[in-house]
Amino acid sequence: MAIPLLTYDPSSQNQRVAAYEVPGDEQPRIFSTDNLLSPSDLDVLIEAAYRQIFFHAFAADRETFLESQLRNGQITVRDFIRGLLLSNTFKKSFYDLNNNYRFVEQVIQRVLGRDPYSEREKIAWSIVVATKGIRGFVDEVLNTEEYLSNFGDSTVPYQRRRILPSRAEGELPFNIKSPRYEAYHRAKLGFPQIIWQVEVRRFLPQERKPKAGDPALFLSMAQSVNATGNTPQRISSFNIDIEKSVPYRQLAGIK
Repeated sequence: MAIPLLTYDPSSQNQRVAAYEVPGDEQPRIFSTDNLLSPSDLDVLIEAAYRQIFFHAFAADRETFLESQLRNGQITVRDFIRGLLLSNTFKKSFYDLNNNYRFVEQVIQRVLGRDPYSEREKIAWSIVVATKGIRGFVDEVLNTEEYLSNFGDSTVPYQRRRILPSRAEGELPFNIKSPRYEAYHRAKLGFPQIIWQVEVRRFLPQERKPKAGDPALFLSMAQSVNATGNTPQRISSFNIDIEKSVPYRQLAGIK
């Protein structure tokens, strides 16, 4: 008997708040097969799907068979997204490098275009991953009412309501906020660690650096000289034999 999806309450996020927005350059561009004007537009749509799911796809990561089916109209955009989520590239890049909770977060961000509502939602979907596997989890996410009502069968998912007119800065893109490597795998791979220096170094422009002969270099030069003076001797004048101490020249033939 399959375990039903654990219930969770949605939280107030930007994409759930209705607002009137004036379209601009910062608004997300929607790629859909409903408004294709030329064959080249389909190439742009495929690239957008790769950016949304993989963030970047190399030549070896491309799913040429899925691309061919999409170009010929054999599958929809939603089927193409399903194929990318079930590909070996996505599995090696996200599923193998994260636990189930973080993997669920990655899929929700890329597929539903939002952050998870709460930890309870992560737990609910992680149970689906554990019981039905990756394929069952992907199918359920793509069949949700939220996905169908926002993207349907013909639209590439995108980050919804990232830019708000009332805020100076929008929300960070998902690929920056949630990198595919978590802290555990970053430590295993030996990612660079931040090491603070004890001494704070100051940068001086070339024209402000003192040159040879500048009085500003005198102090450092004097400190670098390791001068050792002679220890003064304490000798009483009564102990000095002046006749023997003062040299004199002997004349030849005189002894």
